[in-house]
Amino acid sequence: MEKGRIHAVENLVKGNCIEQKIPEGKGSAHNRDINSKTVFANSVLCAQFLRDNFDVSALKNIRPEDIEDITDRYIPYLGTEFDSDSVAKIRIFDIGENRMQENSPPFFISLIEHKSLVDYDVSMQLLRYMMCIWTEYRREKEAEKTGCTRQKKFRYPVIMPIVYYEGKEEWTADRNLRDRIGAIPQFPEWVPDFRYEVIRIHDYSNQELLKRGNEMSLVMLINKIQDTGDLEKFIRIPAEALDPIVRDSPEHVVDVLVSVMESLCFKIDASAEERKQCVRKVRKREMGYLFENMEKISIQEERRKTEKQREETERERKRAEDAEERLKAIEEKLKTAESLIRQLKA
Repeated sequence: MEKGRIHAVENLVKGNCIEQKIPEGKGSAHNRDINSKTVFANSVLCAQFLRDNFDVSALKNIRPEDIEDITDRYIPYLGTEFDSDSVAKIRIFDIGENRMQENSPPFFISLIEHKSLVDYDVSMQLLRYMMCIWTEYRREKEAEKTGCTRQKKFRYPVIMPIVYYEGKEEWTADRNLRDRIGAIPQFPEWVPDFRYEVIRIHDYSNQELLKRGNEMSLVMLINKIQDTGDLEKFIRIPAEALDPIVRDSPEHVVDVLVSVMESLCFKIDASAEERKQCVRKVRKREMGYLFENMEKISIQEERRKTEKQREETERERKRAEDAEERLKAIEEKLKTAESLIRQLKA
């Protein structure tokens, strides 16, 4: 077991960055995008995410039963127009009649897009997804009553576009659509606009997420693990801080946590047996003892050793290049000397 953990750490420290290692076939089902789909398709986790991360009155008391995953309705659009690895998660919420504009649909739609890297074209991507949602909504209403969407009182639902961002770098992409479009100053009204929200998980400390004390905060805590430093911080979290979070979790939420943890195991190149043990512990709701064997290893020390080896290799490469340059200089001098000798003999 310990030897396997050392192997995992060696994989982690290469490049100071966790790389996901997913075999072909069924193992590929644990890639990060599918993991995000699994998370946000769960009504309990989605409700926790919306309540905790947005200061919106309509979301403060949202319940799992208020949420319906309608992603499958858009497969005909998303499956043909967009790449399969950039899938929007669509949520629909019943928010009642409280302070709603007349004729507005009694719900709004949350569109959640997962990103691991900064994407400067995401506002246009979200706009395409939003058009898919509104197009499907129009189709449904026309099926109920032909011509209703052409009436003056007809309204489309509000869409809340969200980027769930796991990267450590700052999110530097413009958040307004109009900033992605070249504008004529005299005619600003020609430029459409909307603003999307960004939830950057690295904006939250481990302590802040633990304080929330729910399963979605635990998912975000795990999603934060991007390098060996993050992993070391995670495995140092005491059991008494983690176990209460999942003590009373329903089985369908534990299923999602298992998926998230399996994804992490693939990223650290854990063996099949180690993954099984990890899943078994999650099932037993023993989140505080997932990587107990890894605690015997100083990940930071391993990373320092790897960095030292990398620096030494770079120095050797530099010395070889310098030696080659000196050799070329000597050869040039020899050629010049040989040329002078030939001229003198002539």
